[in-house]
Amino acid sequence: MVILLTILLAFQKYTSKDKEPFPEVKFIAGSSITANLTDFDPNILNQEQWQKLGFSEKQITTILKYKDIVGGSFTSKEQLKKCYAISEEKFEELKPFILLPEASENSNSKHFNSFEKKEITISGKFNPDMKTSPDWIKMGFSERQAEAIIKYKNYLGGSFISKEKFKECFIISPENYSKLEPYLLLPAKTPENFKAAGAYYPEKKKVQYHSFDPNRLDNEGWKTLGFSDKQAQIIVNYRDKNLHGSFKNMDDLQKCFVISAEKFQEMKAFVKFNPETIKKEGMQQEKTDFSKTDLNAITFKQLIEFGLDEKSAGSMIGFRKKLRGFVNKQQILDTYNIDKELVQKLISIAPLDASTVPKYTLADAPEDWLKDHPYFKYSADKIIFYRTTYPDDKKILKFLKLKPEYEQRMKLYLR
Repeated sequence: MVILLTILLAFQKYTSKDKEPFPEVKFIAGSSITANLTDFDPNILNQEQWQKLGFSEKQITTILKYKDIVGGSFTSKEQLKKCYAISEEKFEELKPFILLPEASENSNSKHFNSFEKKEITISGKFNPDMKTSPDWIKMGFSERQAEAIIKYKNYLGGSFISKEKFKECFIISPENYSKLEPYLLLPAKTPENFKAAGAYYPEKKKVQYHSFDPNRLDNEGWKTLGFSDKQAQIIVNYRDKNLHGSFKNMDDLQKCFVISAEKFQEMKAFVKFNPETIKKEGMQQEKTDFSKTDLNAITFKQLIEFGLDEKSAGSMIGFRKKLRGFVNKQQILDTYNIDKELVQKLISIAPLDASTVPKYTLADAPEDWLKDHPYFKYSADKIIFYRTTYPDDKKILKFLKLKPEYEQRMKLYLR
């Protein structure tokens, strides 16, 4: 019996080879790693760090390909949850520690409105291979969804191949697929010899290093070392603004947060400082230890020092001022007009002390506080009216008839 099962499993593995673009995912039951987890940003994890979270090499490959398809970074927990390689049980285990918004930000939303689903409209039969991003948007998909659909098509080699493959596009919900399926001009089944085109996700080229002085490199110079446009700009800004024009030593270079530990180890043997390019300073400025800097006390200047631009730093400080302090780190990620990548890095390092944030009951909250606080001001007049007759928070909340997410935000600042 055991021999028969072994043969069947081997046959199944052989016959399923090359039929799917993503590796088969198998989850092995084991002891929970929750006790060893700390807050983390899935956008900055490397292969080894994903392994420490309990994922296999095949699962990590799938996660990283999924990340590429959705635009190069995960924008929400909701989006990460859709990844094939992460089981529902595993996601629930990791969810409390993930430094991402619950749902993707809707740039047109105001006053914390929830995302409003658009109805998909179809005018007639069509070949999805011919649709552009604006075409998908016109059909009713969001801009991000349209981009992800195009990226998925590119991953498959420039064609959706079949209805079967089109259905696997994780951006398209089962409900929307049911509406689209009768109109798709595609074969029902995937050809036996189909294999996803790996050319759309090429391996990163290995950098050919040579001796260099980090104080002489401009943006283009850093890009030749394998950094992106944005990373190169951040490194140059960090050197010129935060370090007053030059890296003084290897420690300065290593502390630049866009240079990963792996990247630093790769290039450190080629770093050659020329004393002539190191600018002398009369007094060495003391650098901020962000691991000991409270996010409710961090200053505009310190945020700039960390690498945020003035717009991001101003938005974060302004939102914190309106709230009278952050209660949790998720609120910081929900701030509008911030560089989420850098802020995620910051909040993974810096602590948050919410012990001095003012909290009230709805019955005794000052009127000016209610009318100015972002979470209360749109209900302030109703609160003030109801509490004259019902000085009880539970009853007032019941009368307000708020959406659950609005009520949860209010409760962060209620005693």
